[in-house]
Amino acid sequence: MSSLMVCCYESFVPYHGFFQARALSTKPLPNTQSRLIRFLYRGFAYLGFFVLSCGTVVAALFIYDATTYKEDPLVNDIPVSEFALNPRRGGPKNLPIAEHFVDDDDTPSKRDQKHKPKLVILGTGWGSVALLKQLNPDDYHVTVVSPSNHFLFTPMLPSATVGTLELRSLAEPVRGIVANVKGHFFKGVAEDVDFSNRLVEVSAKGSDGQDERFYLPYDKLIIGVGSTTNPHGVSGLENCHFLKDLNDARLIRNAVIRNLEASCLPTTTDEERRRLLSFVVSGGGPTGVEFAAELFDMLNEDLCKFFPRILRNEISVHVIQSRGHILNTYDEALSRYAEARFAHDSVDVLTNSRVKEVQKDKILFTQKDDQGNVVTKELPMGFCLWSTGVSQTEFCQRLAKKLEGQNNRHALETDTHLRVIGTPLGDVYAIGDCSTVQNNVSENIMSFLRTVAWEKGHDPEKLSLTYSMWRDVAKRVKQRFPQATDHLKRLDKLFEQYDKDRSGTLDFGELHELLRQIDSKLTSLPATAQRANQQGEYLGRKFSRLARAAEGMRRNEILDGDTDEAVYKAFEYKHLGSLAYIGNAAIFDFNGLNFGGGLLAVYLWRSVYFAQSVSFRTRALLAMDWTKRALFGRDLMNF
Repeated sequence: MSSLMVCCYESFVPYHGFFQARALSTKPLPNTQSRLIRFLYRGFAYLGFFVLSCGTVVAALFIYDATTYKEDPLVNDIPVSEFALNPRRGGPKNLPIAEHFVDDDDTPSKRDQKHKPKLVILGTGWGSVALLKQLNPDDYHVTVVSPSNHFLFTPMLPSATVGTLELRSLAEPVRGIVANVKGHFFKGVAEDVDFSNRLVEVSAKGSDGQDERFYLPYDKLIIGVGSTTNPHGVSGLENCHFLKDLNDARLIRNAVIRNLEASCLPTTTDEERRRLLSFVVSGGGPTGVEFAAELFDMLNEDLCKFFPRILRNEISVHVIQSRGHILNTYDEALSRYAEARFAHDSVDVLTNSRVKEVQKDKILFTQKDDQGNVVTKELPMGFCLWSTGVSQTEFCQRLAKKLEGQNNRHALETDTHLRVIGTPLGDVYAIGDCSTVQNNVSENIMSFLRTVAWEKGHDPEKLSLTYSMWRDVAKRVKQRFPQATDHLKRLDKLFEQYDKDRSGTLDFGELHELLRQIDSKLTSLPATAQRANQQGEYLGRKFSRLARAAEGMRRNEILDGDTDEAVYKAFEYKHLGSLAYIGNAAIFDFNGLNFGGGLLAVYLWRSVYFAQSVSFRTRALLAMDWTKRALFGRDLMNF
């Protein structure tokens, strides 16, 4: 049938008892509204719903905000111990000993905790905060001592130097974290430790600005004071900037803007302008590379909007690296990708170069030419960032001199249970950048075997191990030194390789040589936030286990011995991967899965750090900062 035909059907409807036929039409009803009117109607409906929703949210925020104000003062009678107000004096220097605190009786829960074992934590870095988050609040009387009353999210610190992120977005007040374990916080500096009397000497600024010193007693002490930048014996570092904390980031931001402002003055010569706009980064590790990338982004994206365009043409960014590649701890392909990216952005990368001296207006460095000769060069600079590894703080150096077995010049040595070598067993632990795990597999196992041999009446030098005995030794090595597990996968091949006389057994000398080879293959753990975080979580779990086992050990009169090993396994570091920002691009090194890319990789890089942020507050601030940069650009101003 034709589509123009109208189909009619008959319908029967009752009419006075009879049915009457009525034709039905398929024609549509007449449209009384135009499309424009319908569009406007729906648009206004959606707009009204949106306005109503936003108004509801704003009203709810105002209502919540109104509940946060307190008009009635919260003043109650608080019992305070006389010993907290007037502590007794003692110790080697006859200082006040803070055995009781003024807030010990603030709440019933704190009152119950003041007689628990005293756990003192030095520092508020990654390891300390991870430990605090893992602790059971009712197990210990916790006290945190640090010169900083905030936790700093260090991986994003380079972004704060150029205004991509605000400084407060990277800091989390530590008192809130301490309060979750019903602990106490003192803003001060640890000066020394009296290990025999279990006293930490603390200095803090008093009301008159002078140093006040006191002792803090402990049952367990956690040293997490971090590290300082390694000077490598280079002179003139007073002309450099460092990047370790929020104040460093603020000083860098002010110095960069100051140089830009000085370059605009009519009295500035061309030569001086080029010097002021020469930015040098000494160190091609993650911190130096990410700072160079953030600096270039700021100069490339925001400079021409507010400053004369000639500045953009005369700006230069240089990275001086002593190794053959920047980011040398990453996969070589990723290092080359980062170098290619920097070359595209006109960031000058100087590899195989060592800084010799930093002067006020230039930097002297040595570099090998094509013939292998060492040539001294100079580079005019208006700004220099020094980012070349870590070194011990004065506090850690002071402790290392007092302890036997401390042979590392860069960090405090610990065993695999993170106990500081040379201190009473189970009293003092060290985590984070200030520590390194001692790899002495051969010495430890050989000492153990000597003891076992003498107990059985055998001469250790004549000891021979069959394959089954070697398997037991390997099992003990894996338990005591988890990092050696990868080197003990094929026990049969190792046994055959070092059984040089083909006797079917390993004598004392052959076993010693085998274990020494394993020692040589073990490397120091990286001084990263990832490692410190894992160590803090490990100690938190172990301390909770020790607290649960304490009552049983007291009943069985187990007052000494290696309780750590009896209760919990040794620390095992698991590398989860590395990532770095390289200027509107990012690279990822995830245990063999290596890749890099542009903006999509940047968003993934941001997502990883966004998820790792310590609280919802900092996540919200990070999201707002990234949004603000996209909408309004970076704030190019001093403060």
